Amino acid sequence: MGQFGRRGLFQWKQMDLTSWVIIPLLLGSAGVYGLYRVLQRLRSNAYIQDAVVVITGATSGLGKECAKVFYAAGSRLVLCGRNEERLEDLVKELSRIGKGSNQTHKPHKVIFDLSDVEAVSSAAKEIFRLVGKVDILINNAGISYRGTIMNTKVSVDRMIMDTNYFGPVALTKALLPSMTKNGRGHIVVISSVQGRISIPFRSAYAASKHATQAFFDCLRAELAANNIHVTVINPGYIQTNLSVNAVTDDGSKYGVMDKNTANGRSAEDVAQIVLRAVGERKKEVLVAGVVPTLAVYLRTLAPKIFFTIMAARAKKERKMKEM
Repeated sequence: MGQFGRRGLFQWKQMDLTSWVIIPLLLGSAGVYGLYRVLQRLRSNAYIQDAVVVITGATSGLGKECAKVFYAAGSRLVLCGRNEERLEDLVKELSRIGKGSNQTHKPHKVIFDLSDVEAVSSAAKEIFRLVGKVDILINNAGISYRGTIMNTKVSVDRMIMDTNYFGPVALTKALLPSMTKNGRGHIVVISSVQGRISIPFRSAYAASKHATQAFFDCLRAELAANNIHVTVINPGYIQTNLSVNAVTDDGSKYGVMDKNTANGRSAEDVAQIVLRAVGERKKEVLVAGVVPTLAVYLRTLAPKIFFTIMAARAKKERKMKEM
């Protein structure tokens, strides 16, 4: 049996010792690596297929694309979001995709606002009522922000923390007892490069992602002995409506598609990376271009240089806004 109840796919484990010596000699180093990747993929597929996967923020963007790739992989989905109509549209879309396949399962949907901690508790009960258990939780829902620290209302900081930090923490805590009781589980968090570094005029967003990174790093260590995995995905810019739906310093909608966001990585590509990271039980994945990746290391290895660069960036952005 696979970890989440799938038929065992690994009859290769029963091969005798002689086979394991002869096969590498016949294949050579490149062939051995190829065989390793094939076996790894089989193991990954067995891990995900038939697993109960809960996805928050599933109505659009990366959450919607994650729903598609996990559904195609044979997972039993629970789709979560605030908009019932859009969730229902996604369920219908997935059903059309999987029509005629005996591998797919009809998704469930749970409607709630992640920023409402009381609603999160009720949602967790509804999830258990629908599917009985949760194998994999993908904390994807979130909101972005654009504004200056001086002009940002504390209520805006709190609202962003409720959605990006306290919501995922509350849902994770609500589902963890069942995972520990079952002796297995997987928590996935869609964080951001800004969980590792901060850039000007993103203070509330970066703070929420820094808090998220710290919390789930601690969770990973504390639950290592319980067979519960924690994966943090730190993407850079993705082609979604994250910047359009971002809030400003007074709480109003930003409503602008940033150039970097428009030129970012496709949500479909990132969803495939999330799928592989979960299947391979990776602890952390940085999904960013060369410049953001270098910035992460620069912040650690040469912080003075990093701070100088960020100050220059802030000055440049401020001048552009004044033009």
